[in-house]
Amino acid sequence: MQPLTSPIHFHTAMIEQTPVAVFLGQEMIGSGKIVQITDYIVKIGNEFYVRDACTFKYAV
Repeated sequence: MQPLTSPIHFHTAMIEQTPVAVFLGQEMIGSGKIVQITDYIVKIGNEFYVRDACTFKYAV
């Protein structure tokens, strides 16, 4: 799984509806398609994840 490391990765994944996986440390805590992005959070489905606290990776 390739990590999303720059803002363009997040926006491209949202526009293309590419599934992403969310990790906190080594544990996967969520997955799905990005619904909303801000400088601080990423919303996937109905869940909000703090960008600085989590690692986001392409799930495909």
